[in-house]
Amino acid sequence: MKITWLGHSAFRIETGKATILLDPFFSHNASFSGQDIKHVSAGVTHILLTHGHGDHVGDTVALAKETGAVVLANADLAAWLGSKGLDRLEMGNTGGTIALGSFSATFTNALHSSAQITEDGVSHALGNANGLMLHFEDEASILAMGDTDIFADMALINELHQPDIGLVPIGDRFTMGGAVAALACRRYFNFKTAIPCHFGTFPIIEQTADKFIAGMEGSKTDVKALKPAESLSI
Repeated sequence: MKITWLGHSAFRIETGKATILLDPFFSHNASFSGQDIKHVSAGVTHILLTHGHGDHVGDTVALAKETGAVVLANADLAAWLGSKGLDRLEMGNTGGTIALGSFSATFTNALHSSAQITEDGVSHALGNANGLMLHFEDEASILAMGDTDIFADMALINELHQPDIGLVPIGDRFTMGGAVAALACRRYFNFKTAIPCHFGTFPIIEQTADKFIAGMEGSKTDVKALKPAESLSI
């Protein structure tokens, strides 16, 4: 398995049987600058979305039309994407699991909102925000937490799914900050590897993973603070 951080909460996950883009926010993502969209989307089979905000839906519509990838999203967001011309959609909701060939995706809880702003400035709700629990054939399992704060039921997610790898938002202001994210990982999960995300993109969120790294010192979890376009092989 190869996991590449593409900046913000965008990842490319390659398993040999599937090539996944998670929350593909590229065009207006400062931390994606200098990367090639065609390169990172080459061979993509699935696009997975945690929620409906623009910094997560990103380039999904254009990428799905270009690549023919299956798009997974919550039911409300999937319906909205259908109105944009996408027809290879897998919709679900919190607690539901969807089989996607060589892997499955379960919608987990997240504490956040999910919406798009219309042209007249009105917030259009697009279902609940979620995390995504990914189980692969003969590969490490991944919990993409999505945008969230800490919550006690993270312990249930860990009990149910035993994720090996956590993709953890740490940027503060719109999600939990690094210190709280470290507490969440240490108290509620037994990750073998934690990869911080949702930082360094906008001036008003945390610019580094330093607080998360400091909070994880002494834990059994291996923290991999990747640079944009950097990959980790598991």
